[in-house]
Amino acid sequence: MITLTQQALNLIGLSLRAKQQISGEALVLQAIRQKKAKLVLLANDAGSNLQKEITNKCHYYQVALSNTLSTAQLTQAIGRPRTVIAITNDGFAKKLITLLNA
Repeated sequence: MITLTQQALNLIGLSLRAKQQISGEALVLQAIRQKKAKLVLLANDAGSNLQKEITNKCHYYQVALSNTLSTAQLTQAIGRPRTVIAITNDGFAKKLITLLNA
């Protein structure tokens, strides 16, 4: 049986193939400012400066933030080394929030 974390990782990969995600620090910050990001996935082992910056932007612009996954898990999900990913689709974001908070 597939765990909830594995289902979330599969959904992150699917959102990449559907072009419903943005990855990389600068692009994610831009998406947050433009209110395109519906959910931001921040690696729990990201640097303290990056964590503070992303957390502050998400609180200010009222964007959902999850930091339950590690950098290795995010990298595995999208096939590129990333510590922050923004999901731009409401459906993907809602499903990921349910999977990651369960």
